[in-house]
Amino acid sequence: MSLDDLQRLVKTGEGTYLEFKRTISSPKKIVKEIAAFANTNGGTLLVGVDDNQTLIGLLGYHEEEFLLHKAAQDLCRPRISINIEIVHYGDRDILVVYVPEAEEKPVYVRNGSKKRDVYVRNDDKSVIATDEAVSIMQNETSEAGVTFEYGPNEQKLFHYLNEYEKITVKDYSNLIDVTSYQASQILVNLVSAGILEMNNQNSKEYYSFSVDCT
Repeated sequence: MSLDDLQRLVKTGEGTYLEFKRTISSPKKIVKEIAAFANTNGGTLLVGVDDNQTLIGLLGYHEEEFLLHKAAQDLCRPRISINIEIVHYGDRDILVVYVPEAEEKPVYVRNGSKKRDVYVRNDDKSVIATDEAVSIMQNETSEAGVTFEYGPNEQKLFHYLNEYEKITVKDYSNLIDVTSYQASQILVNLVSAGILEMNNQNSKEYYSFSVDCT
């Protein structure tokens, strides 16, 4: 990547596929961004760029490069293979870190305890994935496949979506008078089967018909 290409990329601003970091102080400070990109659709991390889109650069990038690989290899499970490109900026350097979408999801982050976290991208933030999002990722890479029945609960759901276009887990559980967990399982299976898609708006998840089904 040339410096001109980098400057054009920076002008697009942070988002689902792009994150800026002025510097990196430890693997724990950057691992959630790497995992979130891997769990979503991949993305690019620019190290040496401020949040206000100012190019700062690094005086020597080897430590940051080491910390990035350590985060991707030691703190992510499964491990993530990142690719790092160096762009020269005067007497400084900027790291362009390419994070691929993981073939095996979800990617968990080791946090020093038995608990492991799953992160995803939500606009320009890396956030903890909901249980539904984790289940959908697990189904995507499962060899067992997903099946569902078109019963009364599904019929009510489809009628609702035809009229209102989107629904939350809470609304669906109220609609069919079941627990949130049961409603969640139905919605997750329908997403995994390609009938529905899960969306996020203002940090609130909702479900709608998949574009392929409309």
